Amino acid sequence: MLMRKLVIATNNQGKCREIQDMLADLPFRVLSLKDIDLVIEVEEDQDSFEGNAKKKAYEIMKASGEIALADDSGLEVEALDCKPGVYSAMFAGNGASDEENYTKLLTLMKNFTLDQRQASFCCVIAVAYPDGRIIFAKETCKGRIAVSPTGNNGFGYDPVFIPENSTKTFAQMDKQEKNLISHRGKALRRIKHMLNQESKKDGCF
Repeated sequence: MLMRKLVIATNNQGKCREIQDMLADLPFRVLSLKDIDLVIEVEEDQDSFEGNAKKKAYEIMKASGEIALADDSGLEVEALDCKPGVYSAMFAGNGASDEENYTKLLTLMKNFTLDQRQASFCCVIAVAYPDGRIIFAKETCKGRIAVSPTGNNGFGYDPVFIPENSTKTFAQMDKQEKNLISHRGKALRRIKHMLNQESKKDGCF
């Protein structure tokens, strides 16, 4: 029996590798857009993580004809009215680098006290099936914003986010340590269970 394909709906290679690592033991061929030679950029113009994740998964499913998984994640800082939120990837402008985004954040927060540095990461994962089914998983990770960036691992805001009960930023952790507690790691474990359940209903194993 041929293994079903699952396409990761992102052009962010760091995110793609993280997702592929987490889903490696699923009964699917977990593929990137590059693996299937699909060049597409879905505009994230929805006003919620759920809306963006659903739109990306649906568009990639339609373009590829395969099951597609998309996530939308963002950083929400309580003292900034939950900004940058859905605009995390473009906080410093369209095409901004990770460093430009977190540098802008640190600049805005340079006079914030420790109590004002509370933040959380949110991740919503959507999986769109060619038959019209869409399933979701949502998880968060609470923590605080560091005063300065530290660490060389990960991507995005990882160098400036310190999760609860830790003294290290995500960027100082190895993949296994980060995936155990991160918003995306927790959401991926939940979606893995859901994908397995859907596959059993489909009679795929």
